[in-house]
Amino acid sequence: MMNNISSLKIGVVSLGCAKNLVDTEAILGVLSDKGAEIVADPSNADCIIVNTCAFIDSAKEESINTVLEMAEYKKGKCRLLIMCGCLAERYAEDITAELPEVDAVCGTGDYLKIAEVIEEALLGNKVKIYGNINAPIPESEKRIVTTGKTTAYIKIADGCDNKCTYCIIPKLRGKYRSRPIEAILDEARNLAENGIRELIVIAQDTTRYGFDLYGKYRLAELLRELCKIDKLRWVRVHYMYPEMITDDLIKVFREEEKLVKYMDIPIQHASSAVLKRMGRKSTKEELYSLLLKLRKEIPSLSIRTSLIAGFPGETEEDFAELFEFVKKMRFEHLGVFSYSQEEDTPAANLPDQIDENIKIMRRDKIMELQSGISYEKNREKIGKIFTVLCEGYDMDNLMYYGRSEYDSVDIDNLVYFASEDETEIGEFAEVEILDASEYDLTGRRIFGED
Repeated sequence: MMNNISSLKIGVVSLGCAKNLVDTEAILGVLSDKGAEIVADPSNADCIIVNTCAFIDSAKEESINTVLEMAEYKKGKCRLLIMCGCLAERYAEDITAELPEVDAVCGTGDYLKIAEVIEEALLGNKVKIYGNINAPIPESEKRIVTTGKTTAYIKIADGCDNKCTYCIIPKLRGKYRSRPIEAILDEARNLAENGIRELIVIAQDTTRYGFDLYGKYRLAELLRELCKIDKLRWVRVHYMYPEMITDDLIKVFREEEKLVKYMDIPIQHASSAVLKRMGRKSTKEELYSLLLKLRKEIPSLSIRTSLIAGFPGETEEDFAELFEFVKKMRFEHLGVFSYSQEEDTPAANLPDQIDENIKIMRRDKIMELQSGISYEKNREKIGKIFTVLCEGYDMDNLMYYGRSEYDSVDIDNLVYFASEDETEIGEFAEVEILDASEYDLTGRRIFGED
């Protein structure tokens, strides 16, 4: 009978955002240190862990469906099914009753205690463990990076204090807590020493980094220090809230060569009335002014944003404002969510909730507009040369593929390219763009003269 972690084969499924993925990688590190064997095929696992998401309805549905799918393996080899992450945190009292297939539940505040959870569950006990989601972020001793040999996320803070009326994250992740700058730099150096060349800086809001620890915002300083790490080639930043993009931050982006000219700035809407109901701190005019400033100060900047269509009370006029704003600003990358009415959020109780079909129609209309913008912007790249981080080889098209500095992992363009000589995964290649579609580019590798 298997009665300790070192004798187990463990499968882990990670759902949701990159921040959740970093937690999953820390969980893998804990289990690896305990001697467990990590397996990719759940049919070979003695224990399956699902790290769940609960941001919006579709994420909750995916999480529940995945848990139920993994529960089917308990008819075979699997002995334990463990649920972690945001859905586990959100429905702490209900999960074991509603999902009796789940043997243990671990919230977002105590995921590093996963070994203790498994050991207790192996004794036949139903386990529920929830830590203080407002406690300082525990530092994991080891991470197993799952994003390839050369790209990794680094989480600089957890939680959020922004109090957007539609968002459940503060109740699942707690107040904003920054990691000490020394701990972040130590982790970044270790990742670089182990082959990571692109570091993606993440938090629910990266622009507020440091204030809770140091009494001042220190993202600009942190980015400069990260750029000093020799073996890093690219440093990328996600989730920058618009009202906190300061002149100091803009200066860092302009001056630091390793800091890629890419900003992920979730604006959510462009109607000042809707923004106010969302609890956002910017007006349409302020957003417009900021984006124009960024375009001027950093001419090659690639901007990604995210939007919510169908927020309560969004009129046809509000939506028209949003549509025209997207049309005018011509974002390089854009994603749209239809509003999800999340229980325990202020927006869920607002009057004038929008019909689901209207929300979807508005979302699709924005995405159709963006598709045309993306196509035009990609066509403008034909004939130009970009540095591309090679991420693999497409056997169907017989071409390598990767990303330029203007595209982030999993969500943006891929660049497919032919090469006369072999290109290694993780190698940076100069690629001339020969053709373009809405979301991908095609080219050929250029080799310099010997």
